[in-house]
Amino acid sequence: MKEFLFIFRVDYSKMQQLPPQELQNVAESAKNWIESVAAQNKLADKGNRLVPNSGKVLKSKTLVTDGPYVETKEAINGYLIIKTDTPEAAVELAKGNPIFTFNIGGSIEVRAISTI
Repeated sequence: MKEFLFIFRVDYSKMQQLPPQELQNVAESAKNWIESVAAQNKLADKGNRLVPNSGKVLKSKTLVTDGPYVETKEAINGYLIIKTDTPEAAVELAKGNPIFTFNIGGSIEVRAISTI
């Protein structure tokens, strides 16, 4: 099996507008989806959520900036690594993620991980 990185992006301004119960529903749905991927033996690394406004960007050895900022339309919210045989199978697995169920401007980038 090959490994694929799922990069989750959301619109933090939309997430901040959700009532607490809806945020809890988002978190619970995501947890359940990850557990279902693990039950299929397709989870290589459960990854983690990323803290908004906590990043640094290195553009060279001497140029380090704050960011990326959540003021952009979409910000990376988290990641995980899955195992499937093909990129198409990875995409199909990603389609089942509840990020698309909630109004949080969510998207998933699917990237193959190189073994070299």
